[in-house]
Amino acid sequence: MIEFKDVSVRRDGRVLFSGASFQLHPNQKIGLTGNNGTGKSTLFALLLTQMGTGDTEVTLDKGEVSIPDSWHVAHMAQEVGASRQTAINYVLSGDEQWYEINAALNDLSSISDEQIGVLHQQFDEIDGYRTPTKAAQIMAGLGFNTSQHELPVEGFSGGWRMRLNLAKTLMSRADLMLLDEPTNHLDLDAILWLETWINQFTGLVIVISHDQAFLDATVDHILHVEQQKITLYTGNYQQFIRTRHERMAQQQQAFEKQQATRAHLDDFIRRFRAKASKAKQAQSRIKQLERMSELSPMMADNPFSFKFYPPANMSSPLIELTQADIGYGETPLLHNANVQVTPDTRLGLLGMNGAGKSTLIKALVGELEILSGSYRVSDTLKLGYFNQHQMDALDAKASPLQMLRRLAGKTSDAQLRSFLGSFDFRGERIDTPSELFSGGERARLTLALIVWQRPNVLVLDEPTNHLDLQMRQALTLALQGFEGAVVLVSHDRELIANVCDELYLVHDGRIDEFDGDISDYGKWLAEKRKQDNAADKNSDKKPKNKKESKKFVSRETAKANVQANQGRNTETLEHLTATSRPVQTKADNTAVSNPLSKEELRKIAAEQRKLTAPIRRDIETNEKSLAAIDTKLTTLEKKLAETDLYEENRKADLLKLLEEQASLQQQHSEHEEKLLIAMTTLEEMEAEFS
Repeated sequence: MIEFKDVSVRRDGRVLFSGASFQLHPNQKIGLTGNNGTGKSTLFALLLTQMGTGDTEVTLDKGEVSIPDSWHVAHMAQEVGASRQTAINYVLSGDEQWYEINAALNDLSSISDEQIGVLHQQFDEIDGYRTPTKAAQIMAGLGFNTSQHELPVEGFSGGWRMRLNLAKTLMSRADLMLLDEPTNHLDLDAILWLETWINQFTGLVIVISHDQAFLDATVDHILHVEQQKITLYTGNYQQFIRTRHERMAQQQQAFEKQQATRAHLDDFIRRFRAKASKAKQAQSRIKQLERMSELSPMMADNPFSFKFYPPANMSSPLIELTQADIGYGETPLLHNANVQVTPDTRLGLLGMNGAGKSTLIKALVGELEILSGSYRVSDTLKLGYFNQHQMDALDAKASPLQMLRRLAGKTSDAQLRSFLGSFDFRGERIDTPSELFSGGERARLTLALIVWQRPNVLVLDEPTNHLDLQMRQALTLALQGFEGAVVLVSHDRELIANVCDELYLVHDGRIDEFDGDISDYGKWLAEKRKQDNAADKNSDKKPKNKKESKKFVSRETAKANVQANQGRNTETLEHLTATSRPVQTKADNTAVSNPLSKEELRKIAAEQRKLTAPIRRDIETNEKSLAAIDTKLTTLEKKLAETDLYEENRKADLLKLLEEQASLQQQHSEHEEKLLIAMTTLEEMEAEFS
């Protein structure tokens, strides 16, 4: 287990937490929560430092952290560099033990026969033959198709690289897994798959996430960082909220009682301290005050309380795209796009990563010139545009107050400080340069600057990626009360459901109105993934050419086993076929074949059939298994298409079906891999016979 004993940590001169004491055990699923800037990432860095890994070293001011020496840790970092390594190999490298053994077995030049045997034994012990299949299944769950496996990492966008990084992390044979915002770059389908994977993982998981639905589905404990304290709660996020509210109410009562006691003691000391007859009693009460532990008053449940100002001007339409082709260079990514933004628009854009949602957003705000069609905006348009670029463009050396002052003209400092306080910029943080801010603080500051400018159209591209749960709640309430238009791209199910009243689907180069709600979109994703997987399987039916085979030991070992089992039958076949081989004549130096009798030909054919019979049986067995699994998957997918399955009261049924689907898909991949090996081996044997 992991044990913290009276741990205190300070960073950049600021105490993040002190006196932290708790225990975490194997198989637990822990949600690490708390406002941005309270020290969640520092806690991860501390664990990595204690386990001798990680890029940022964090030292203890006080206390002790105990972690078993034998434990291995996997940490999902937030950045992935460009690499020429293929996607599948990058993911496989997450299983370091498998990767090292597999590399050694594919380069036997410097290894003795005895070492080869040991490596094969180790490979078998870690179930290494199934590891490539496991990697492919993880990639499929996170939205990759098989055609992307051999693409270089550097060829993927930032969001897809983060998915590759998550896949690599999930491949690790870790005892402790640290996941920092794993859902930020995932679509709904991948989030549902990840929920199932985490629930099946047998090690200790600590996950930082601001997705309430995700936490409720995955964790059984909450580790909450607040007011420089770390508290461990039992249960998922909903249970944590209830327990915390009860605790805060009790804390408020204790605080009020203590304040009354303090007031009474202070009054006694003030009145009788100078009187000789009461001096001892006054001194006793002074000592009592000194011994009394300090209790904090109950803090407001949500420190954010902002709202959008009413737009100064409004007209309709505000933005209009008509029959527009949108893309980069001369290549359109979206065709014949028709989008109209009016003051009443509450539009959510849906679609898989890479489908073109952000491209459409750039066209709507005028960042990307359309290739054809019409793009018009109103003279009254005042745009509030939020995306990652706006966060990155903040003046790193300026404080929130300085940046707001540039927009605010003659507004008093008191008003500006009050406004920034509604976004939880208070005290020293209001004068701190933004380069020292966390991602969440930069996101809040960007939103604050947008709100101050009183836009009449809000275009928000993934606004919640770096926001904590409380800020997400405040943003949802503010958007519900906004009097202008909203165009939103987000993977936050709660935000879309509570803000948007119409949904557009961006898919296959088209933009169509989506007939359904966010739960219907989840079903659409499942059906789309099913179709894509079926297409991938059909394209992989043909055995690969020998030169195209991947250097995975599983296939080579299978072939070696087949050849070993041939034994003396192979020698017999070689003897029978020797007379049919070309023979050189002295006269014309041409090759002729000695004629064979029908009986000899029959014996050769019989031996060939005997040698290939086990392979043919394997092929038949795996084909039957695949057909049976396909039937089960078809039945299961019909159940997953039922509308009422996605209602809140049937979440348990949905998770059970998704778990069953994942298990069947894993079995399907295993049989498919075996079938491919057998078919390739048979093809090569028959080529040798000919």
